Amino acid sequence: MTSIGGAEMVDWNLAVATATRFVRPGPEISREEARAVVAELRRHAKASEEHVRSFTRMIPEGHEPEDTPVLVVDRAGWIRANVAGFRELLRPLLGKMQDRRGSGPGNAVLGAVGGKVTGVELGMLLSFLASRVLGQYETFAPATRELPASSKGGGRLLLVAPNIVHVERELDVDPHDFRLWVALHEETHRTQFTGVPWLRDHLQGEIQSFLDETDVDPMTMLERLREAAQTFSGGSRPEGERGEGDGGHGLVEIVQTPAQREILGRLTAVMSLLEGHADFVMDGVGPEVVGSVAEIREKFQQRRARGASRLDLALRKLLGLDAKLRQYRDGEKFVRAVVEEVGMDGFNRVWTSPNTLPTKAEIAAPADWVARVHRKADS
Repeated sequence: MTSIGGAEMVDWNLAVATATRFVRPGPEISREEARAVVAELRRHAKASEEHVRSFTRMIPEGHEPEDTPVLVVDRAGWIRANVAGFRELLRPLLGKMQDRRGSGPGNAVLGAVGGKVTGVELGMLLSFLASRVLGQYETFAPATRELPASSKGGGRLLLVAPNIVHVERELDVDPHDFRLWVALHEETHRTQFTGVPWLRDHLQGEIQSFLDETDVDPMTMLERLREAAQTFSGGSRPEGERGEGDGGHGLVEIVQTPAQREILGRLTAVMSLLEGHADFVMDGVGPEVVGSVAEIREKFQQRRARGASRLDLALRKLLGLDAKLRQYRDGEKFVRAVVEEVGMDGFNRVWTSPNTLPTKAEIAAPADWVARVHRKADS
């Protein structure tokens, strides 16, 4: 635990306990069917490796990339994995805040609130997300007794079995095709990070730069959060200053410093690239190995767009999940346009170095990326 003013900032164990207590129960399924689902997801994850490598051509023939484990988990397993990841990623920021304990009057506020409240809040957030995530490549995952990770600094692929079963039933699609389709998306993420050696360190560096710029004065953070609450209630911003077409911004955008906005722009571009590339690959491979891929894509896109309820839509906006949905859409358009212009090998120049990654502006204008990376290099 990291502490400030003698009080724990985050009670990580309480976060896990809270999330597992309040997460929705999974779909009804017999023990035999559950075993069959887990076994099939493992087979699909293995098969997806060759499909993705052949389609993307990111990994040279004869080269064996870093091995990372594939874990089929339930919702509680996903929660435990993500708490471990949060703890690892936030360690430098929390250490920085610990070093500044006693430097301002806000420490008394944090000391009173304590890590118990923070742990409950994090747990409630994870309980909401745990029933929605189908799969995840954990880039910065530390190994634990229950959840192994790559021996070279983290990395594991999670497939959340109850959520996959829930969605395939909700969409009324072929379950075997849907499970393979999901595995193709997540395997693409694993290929991105195992096939591009510098990508993990680059992304971690950007995230740590973002966290380093965080204003750790507690009173300032409380004031920012008050502004956020007023914004979501519609009381603080003139109509002309609202986000284009969305009525506001996610919480993460409101608590930024100017330097963080610049870093977030770069992070947004990278995440749009990674998510869009995964969508492009899963649909590109799909017709060869997933017979009902067109039906699955159409129904899944409709599900993404509509959300589940007014509460779900409000939480999606608050947590910035609407921005993630835009990343899938915008990133996939970027990848498709570049591949059509310069082919798959030409697109793969994007993985050369951090300098060849697209900017946020280039995600929206793929021709500008082609002009910068290809025409300049070929001239």
